[in-house]
Amino acid sequence: MGAKQMMEQETPAVVVPYVEKEKMMMSSCPSKRFKKICVFCGSSSGKKGVFSNEALNLGRELVNRKIDLVYGGGSIGLMGQVAHTVKSGGGHVVGVIPKALIGAELTGSTVGELIAVTDMHQRKAEMARQADAFIALPGGYGTLEELVEVITWNQLGIHKKPVGLLNVDGFYDTLLNFFDKQLEEEFFDNSARSIVVSAPTASELLDKLEAYSRPLAYGPKLCWEVERPCGLGYSTNPIAGLGQ
Repeated sequence: MGAKQMMEQETPAVVVPYVEKEKMMMSSCPSKRFKKICVFCGSSSGKKGVFSNEALNLGRELVNRKIDLVYGGGSIGLMGQVAHTVKSGGGHVVGVIPKALIGAELTGSTVGELIAVTDMHQRKAEMARQADAFIALPGGYGTLEELVEVITWNQLGIHKKPVGLLNVDGFYDTLLNFFDKQLEEEFFDNSARSIVVSAPTASELLDKLEAYSRPLAYGPKLCWEVERPCGLGYSTNPIAGLGQ
């Protein structure tokens, strides 16, 4: 067989479109914007396997982009799945957990660095202080409360960190529709509605958060570096100094 015939029988090279190449490179490159992302999620795995699958995907995406994890400190449910994935992939994990929940949300050894705090307020403030952005996976009341609080802090100008919803299998469709209803009824404006970004997959959501630009039109210029009454004395406001 001649050289020409051999070349004709060779399998043609697969040509990857430029856009696809760009996406592949983005998902495997270190993040230029974020060093740590705080993930809110359930201490339960939920009833659908897709929730666990996307929690694992999120953990892998964080590792690929060299982003460390800040989370609620538990070792069970979606919380544990994300944490174990990041830790086993070589990423740094910081868990923040109230002392009262250690027995309920931790089984076996801890995952990464563990910070034990007094209450839920300190937990949220510490996670927010450590992180450069926030992502909410599916979860229960606690996840929703953590999510809405950091959205509110963004709206008030306490921080300027982006907030993302990992809308797995449409889990957050109803909540996003509720936000739209609040906008429609003029309880806030478009700039406040744009605080929250969402996507169905971890890679898409992280790309959106990387590209997020905070509107200049919202966020009052307030000083949160104040002291507040605490018993007979005063203590520093725990949400002050969360960073920009």
